[in-house]
Amino acid sequence: MFYGKKRRNILTISVFILILSTLLLGCTDASKDDSTSKAVHDNMLTIAWPRDVGEMNPHVYNPSQLFAQSMVYEPLVSYGDGGELKPHLAESWEISTDGKEYTFHLRQDVKFSDGTSFNAEIVKKNFDTVLNHMELHGWLGFLSKIQSTEVIDEYTFKMTLTEAYYPTIQELAVVRPVRFLGEAGFPEDGDTSKGVVESVGTGPWILEEHKADEYAIFKRNENYWGELPEVEKIQVKVVPDAETRVLAFEKGELDLIYGEGVISLDAFKQLESTDKYETSISEPVATRQLVMNTNKEQLSDERVRQALHYGFNKEAMVKGITSGFEEAAEFILPTNLPYTSDIDVKSIDYDVKKAEALLDEAGWKLPKGKTIREKDGQPLEIEMMYDSAESIQKTMAETLQSEWAAIGVKLNIVGVELAVQVQRFKENKFDINFFSNYGAPYDPHTFINIVAKEGFGFNEAISAYPNKAEILQQIARIPQTTDEMERQQLYTSVLTSLQDQGAIVPISYIKKIAIYQKDVTTFNFAANRDENPFTGISIKQ
Repeated sequence: MFYGKKRRNILTISVFILILSTLLLGCTDASKDDSTSKAVHDNMLTIAWPRDVGEMNPHVYNPSQLFAQSMVYEPLVSYGDGGELKPHLAESWEISTDGKEYTFHLRQDVKFSDGTSFNAEIVKKNFDTVLNHMELHGWLGFLSKIQSTEVIDEYTFKMTLTEAYYPTIQELAVVRPVRFLGEAGFPEDGDTSKGVVESVGTGPWILEEHKADEYAIFKRNENYWGELPEVEKIQVKVVPDAETRVLAFEKGELDLIYGEGVISLDAFKQLESTDKYETSISEPVATRQLVMNTNKEQLSDERVRQALHYGFNKEAMVKGITSGFEEAAEFILPTNLPYTSDIDVKSIDYDVKKAEALLDEAGWKLPKGKTIREKDGQPLEIEMMYDSAESIQKTMAETLQSEWAAIGVKLNIVGVELAVQVQRFKENKFDINFFSNYGAPYDPHTFINIVAKEGFGFNEAISAYPNKAEILQQIARIPQTTDEMERQQLYTSVLTSLQDQGAIVPISYIKKIAIYQKDVTTFNFAANRDENPFTGISIKQ
């Protein structure tokens, strides 16, 4: 009995040792695998984004994310610093003297990520697919003016417009909807508005792996025709909450956070102050503005609008609220956009006495013992609408409420959801609204087009301008002129007049921020507001 029990114990111990050895060997192998995996992915950049990259369709909008679309799909023309329009998939182009015919000479060394050729046939197919759904794309000016598309030869594509439209080349630089999908990506019926089969582009990145609402991994396109990215992979983690993004970055789980409003400016400032990380702030990408509705009686008088502009300390407000990251804006568009650098407008500095004098002159008097000005028994009371999810708008509205109270103006501030803000603006149901222009490569032409467009808010907001009809005529003329000097003169006249009469008040220049780990180098913002910044980035090994 004793011998048998002892033998069983020895057998049990032997089996245990064997199992333990196997487990340890497995752990050792797993460690090797982890080590190898880490080594393989040492050259991977990990970022966070508030939402999923989307379906990666170049011809549609949300939920597809602009930065991700720009990684995979490319344009004929790209937008560079200072508004320079540069060859991209098109090596060169000619425009007819009447401004209607555009002939593009395509690069002959470009292939899609599946190895198929990029040529004039596939360019036409992409254009025609987009044109078949103009109900989706009517906002992009040149598309509605296309009369025909034509394949001249394998690498020559021609587009004819119904009328001259100078922003055509600039609009070709936008991220969507005119970028190019390879043949394998088209569904059988060719209708990409319902989705694509696979994301086949000519760009420097290929979507390798995607788990909806969790992450996407893009790998470098090793056969890319252009400058090959330094990093081999980009991992995009979906992190909806801004504070969670900051915590993940501090733990080293993220290499880079960049964009507009991706984290609070306070968090950015705190991370910057530690000196553990590298930071960058972009050139202005847009102007934060106040739009005053001159249809409203209290704001119909230019003197009242100017008084409101004189009546707040813009410099102090912007510096305080944005921690100095944004600059007080002197002009309604950033001056790094085309046709804006030479425009000269009246400077309006903080001047309470000037503001009070203008209000007195306009007939808005401050009765003895009261704090709100009146005219014909009516109080000078105005409502300001802001996006309730935008903390900067809210704080600026509260500051303006306080500062204008000091000159006898009662400002009621109302926070609404963005969709409501946009709808009320379009329906002309506002007194004062926060707005920002679209930036590069859309402006300045897109901005003045929406000023002219009825039912968008701006057209109605400038109703009290005595020269409104002349401004609208000039705006209509700008895209049609083929004379560069005339175009500059028209822009100068329109933009100066819009600002000087006070319905559009520039507040601050919006900028992008980036914060990245010390081993991330050569980060640069793209000139195109929507383009990704990844190509030049490298990671120290």
